[in-house]
Amino acid sequence: MWSSLRWRNQLFTSQTHDGNASVWGGALEREKEAICVKRMPAVLVAGALGLSLSLAACGSSNDDNGGGGGGSKTSEAKVGVILPDTESSVRWETADRPALEAAFKSAGVKYDIQNAQNDADKMAQIADSMIASGVTVLAIVNLDNASGAAIEQKAKEQGVATIDYDRLTLGGSAQYYVSFDNTKVGQLQGEGLQNCLGKDKKANIVFLDGSPDDSNATAFAKGAHTVLDANKNYTKVAEQAVPKWDNKTAGTIFEQMYTQQKGKIDGVLAANDGLGGAAIAILDKNKVAGKVPVTGQDATVEGLQNILAGTQCMSVYKSAKLEAGALAKLAIGLTKGEKGETNGTVKDTEGNRDVPSILLDPVAVTKDNVKAVIDDGGQKAADVCKGFEKQCAAAGIS
Repeated sequence: MWSSLRWRNQLFTSQTHDGNASVWGGALEREKEAICVKRMPAVLVAGALGLSLSLAACGSSNDDNGGGGGGSKTSEAKVGVILPDTESSVRWETADRPALEAAFKSAGVKYDIQNAQNDADKMAQIADSMIASGVTVLAIVNLDNASGAAIEQKAKEQGVATIDYDRLTLGGSAQYYVSFDNTKVGQLQGEGLQNCLGKDKKANIVFLDGSPDDSNATAFAKGAHTVLDANKNYTKVAEQAVPKWDNKTAGTIFEQMYTQQKGKIDGVLAANDGLGGAAIAILDKNKVAGKVPVTGQDATVEGLQNILAGTQCMSVYKSAKLEAGALAKLAIGLTKGEKGETNGTVKDTEGNRDVPSILLDPVAVTKDNVKAVIDDGGQKAADVCKGFEKQCAAAGIS
């Protein structure tokens, strides 16, 4: 468990991406004012996350309930959000959708949130429908760069503001990008695997990277490599990207790696919990689950259960409440003609442009701080602890 001093330090102090410290203390109103006026802090703890939904209401004149419009400037505004699928991660429907709905309802802004179910044609159709229905801001989690860029171009031609949510669309025209610092996600994964393996231990490691058409996956791998490549005790014996983040495909890929290496794999850098779970299933089949450290990401129920069980080394928590709150605040501001407050830029290498961005800080999750994810509302104790009651009790989760 984190010590009380460490938790207190994380609760009251954060660091923005340009190095300016932001101190969280004092009255609630002062905290809200600091969030609304200053750059988006990169804080991921329960105290601050409790304010994330309030971010959406900063400066709004909402007088209505539910998803209806509120205030003279936002009453005709409508925000469209297109989520990518339900397969690459359970987070889109279990975390992002409810967090976005709560944020828009709180601000009294009309919204339309739909899921493309991993179908680029369906996403394009949804986008056309949303634009025709009068959305003034459109946020997408692209399925691939080409289809995402086409959607953003069509929206631009119709005068609709666009935001890349979670994934940057390379070659696109989104005015803003809202995500976590994805290179740092990979760095945390690399550091986590190194901690579980032992920095001075000779080890053969493999990489199960995310989908090759996902710019985030490239950033994750880059971050992980900066840590693991620097350790001369480690030898990368295999690396492969998993198309569409498909877990079944990941299991096939990893089993092939395991067979080719004759079982001589000491660590697995898996880009998210789904890929990590696929690797763990193969390790379990070969009776070595728990002996070979495996990383993950998203702090899913399955990922946290694997951590508690000792078969997964770590995950990375990216608060959907915080990310959704940042998107909602930005989108609502754009509906009122305001310029978005950002804290950095991300390079669109295909479009050769720097995209104004809101970049949030991820948090590494190990057995020592699984409880922090639950305390923050990232997962429910009842879900995580079902069948893992003893492990939860040992971790202080009730």
